[in-house]
Amino acid sequence: MVKKILYWVSTGMLTLIMFFSVYNYLFNHQAIVDFFVNMGYPIYLIYPLAIAKILGLVAVWGNFSKWLKEWAYAGFFFNTGLAFFAHYMVSDGEHMGAVIAFIVVLISYFTGKEVRP
Repeated sequence: MVKKILYWVSTGMLTLIMFFSVYNYLFNHQAIVDFFVNMGYPIYLIYPLAIAKILGLVAVWGNFSKWLKEWAYAGFFFNTGLAFFAHYMVSDGEHMGAVIAFIVVLISYFTGKEVRP
C-alpha cells in the first residue's frame, strides 16, 4: 500500500515538474534561451526537448508497452542528471531543482516496477 502511494505521488510530481519545464520552454522562451546560451547548449534543442518530455509522460501514463516506458524513464533519468551537472558547472544555484527531479524519477521508476504491470 505504501509503495502504491509513493508511486502515484512521485509520478504525479514527475508530471508536474516536466509540465512546468515544458511550459517554460514554450511560454518563457527567452529566459530558457538565456539559460541554454549560458550553459553552452544549442538553443535548437529547446523545442525537441519539450516535445520529448510530453511524449515521455504519455508513455509513462499510457502504459502502452514496457519497452516504451523504460525508454521514457531513461530519457527523464538522463535529462535530470545532465541538468544537475549543467547547473552545477555554471554555478547558477539552480541545481537543487534538478536533484529533486532526479530523485522523483528514481522513486517513480523503482516503485512503478513493483506496482504497475
